[in-house]
Amino acid sequence: MKIAVQMDPIESLNIEADSTFALMLEGQTRGHTFCYYDVRDLVLEAGTLRAFVRPVSVRRRAGDHFTAGVPEWRDLASMDVVLMRQDPPFDMAYITATHLLEHIHPRTLVVNDPRAVRDAPEKLLVMHFPDLMPPTMIAWNLEAIRGFRATHRDIIVKPLFGNGGAGVFHIRPEDENFAALLEWHFAASREPLMVQRYEPAVRAGDKRIILVDGEAMGAINRVPAAGEARSNMHVGGRPEAATLTARDRDICARIGPFLRERGLIFVGIDVIGDWLTEINVTSPTGIQEIARFGGDNLAAAIWERIEARRR
Repeated sequence: MKIAVQMDPIESLNIEADSTFALMLEGQTRGHTFCYYDVRDLVLEAGTLRAFVRPVSVRRRAGDHFTAGVPEWRDLASMDVVLMRQDPPFDMAYITATHLLEHIHPRTLVVNDPRAVRDAPEKLLVMHFPDLMPPTMIAWNLEAIRGFRATHRDIIVKPLFGNGGAGVFHIRPEDENFAALLEWHFAASREPLMVQRYEPAVRAGDKRIILVDGEAMGAINRVPAAGEARSNMHVGGRPEAATLTARDRDICARIGPFLRERGLIFVGIDVIGDWLTEINVTSPTGIQEIARFGGDNLAAAIWERIEARRR
């Protein structure tokens, strides 16, 4: 197949951790050819979606992990698959890209489905499953947010469209910075906040589970660094091997059909203790860490589902 990858600068990829790199490497072994482009190189004109792409091949060689060809304009409708793999933030630029990609999907298969990505910001999508989550509120209203804290006392505060742990705060009962945090956020942003009961089980790790076409296929545990409330690997979380518990499988069984029906082929969910906290559909990661700890080759599993859908 001919594959176009909408991605962040290829020069900056961490080849030991990046899931996009793993997908491209696996795709090459399956005979697929690749080109890549930056989202800012998309052009929609007269019903045709074009991108200024560069043919590319990748290899696992530090400091020399890709060879790119001469850039050219290409009609993305001529591709078999487009992988939408640029990182968040999930802002209006990201949303606009999903609208543009709808002009070629599903004739050209876009992974994940652009409409489903647009309709599924991770901290909003998860709210469709309140019985699987710890107590959680999304709100602008200061009185409501203060009431939530008064009830649950030990809380986590997150920007609704953040990523990589940016802007996530653990507010303990005795913390005197809560009012200042609210003032700072709402002075700088028009977006609501997500407020969630703090789960002490996070000290043992925040489990990332990968679902492929709605099926749970592997997991990695991310343990927060000492003195850190966040477990994201971007901020020093330590990856560890993990297995799926009965509760994890129950959670995946509930949400799997929901994801599959919406064309969300590659999804990463976050589970702390017994509770689902996020469903990540915008450029999820974790497949290299799972393979490194003896798990399955999830890049191959993802391509098998993509190839089946394309057929």
